[in-house]
Amino acid sequence: MLRVDRRVPVSIGFSMQHEPSSEAESEERIPTEDSGEIKDSAESAPEGAGVAEGDSPSVSGEEEEQAEPTVEEQLVEWRERAIRSAADLENYRKRTEREKAEARRYSNQVLLEELLPVVDNFQMGLQAAAADKDSMIYRGMEMVKKQLDDFLAGQGVEEVAAEGEQFDPSLHEAVSQEECGGSDEGAVLRVIRRGYRMHDRLLRPANVVVAKSPEEVSEEGLAPAVGEENE
Repeated sequence: MLRVDRRVPVSIGFSMQHEPSSEAESEERIPTEDSGEIKDSAESAPEGAGVAEGDSPSVSGEEEEQAEPTVEEQLVEWRERAIRSAADLENYRKRTEREKAEARRYSNQVLLEELLPVVDNFQMGLQAAAADKDSMIYRGMEMVKKQLDDFLAGQGVEEVAAEGEQFDPSLHEAVSQEECGGSDEGAVLRVIRRGYRMHDRLLRPANVVVAKSPEEVSEEGLAPAVGEENE
């Protein structure tokens, strides 16, 4: 009795059933134009791959003409810079010394301005004591006045000339005007309060009375009209 091996068809069928799947897998591994593999490979290529070696950008003519300065030219440039720096430093030193000297010269200006009212009161007291010049009080005040004048002179303070001088708005301050035929118009007649200056700075202007010319023709001395002369 013959035996039929049933496993052979089974194995044949099994192999036939699985062959299409292997072909499908091989087809899936083949890259196509629509897939992203070709795109990725193109993107991963270097940017300059398509540029030939002889196509490098040429240098412009202006850059070629610009040559580096020589040692002699650099030496001249640095020497000029050193000369300018030395001149600037000397000017700064002179300006600083001038500012310091001016600050020392006018360092007591505020103090002296506050001292001027005290000087005014002392002078008024001295004028009141002048009625008895032989008294010890007057003589003592005279000595104090001399010391005070010496102190002010040592600080560069001097009295502003006013009485009899022509009115100067930069030195005088007019408080009133008076008619005076014997004086020129604009002349200072009297000093109400003395003025002082320190070196070339004005500490306080002098309060003065200024002369003005009288009226040329008064109301009583008016010339009669032409029609009134005939009458």
